[in-house]
Amino acid sequence: MSKHTPEPDEPDHPGDEPDYLDDEPDTDDPAGNVAEPPHPVNWNLLSADDLEAEWLALNDWVAWLRRTYGLPASVVPPFWHRHPELLWELSALHLHWLCAYDPEQNGSAPNGWHRDFADTRNRLREWVSASGTRLDRDRTTRQTVWPGEDPAPPVEETVIADRGEDFVQFVFEQVQARREAEEAFFRTLDEPTGEVS
Repeated sequence: MSKHTPEPDEPDHPGDEPDYLDDEPDTDDPAGNVAEPPHPVNWNLLSADDLEAEWLALNDWVAWLRRTYGLPASVVPPFWHRHPELLWELSALHLHWLCAYDPEQNGSAPNGWHRDFADTRNRLREWVSASGTRLDRDRTTRQTVWPGEDPAPPVEETVIADRGEDFVQFVFEQVQARREAEEAFFRTLDEPTGEVS
């Protein structure tokens, strides 16, 4: 009997929520730290390490969401991670879900989340249609060039055979770019300012 190996975005047991959603305290944490309450994620301001953690958590949750609700690629496409408009929309939906299902929340909060989820699905369809991403290929979302701006580069589709591999490489590049930006910023702090004391 062969053991099924889950994809990078697939929970270990189909139907299970992602591991980070467990309410059980982390017994491996010697400090006994507990998870923080849900908070908004500003993807522009995350450190490299936080960026990686948020990407992985969101990817797990989106995989759970699409399987649990049987969402088609016209709502949540495989390459959502390559489109900022889908990232921000799904991230907001994730935060809303975390808050709605927080143990301290009112019992009717999940109903409110499902009502808002219906609205979000309509917006996601619009974003996916505008972005042009498909089940087996992707392209950069077209941008409207305003008067006086440089012309936009040509938009070309790329066939992507392995979604999990593409996600891992994409996140690695995003985290590396953020880490390089952080290091460049910290180097400027070490440079002499030229001021005389």
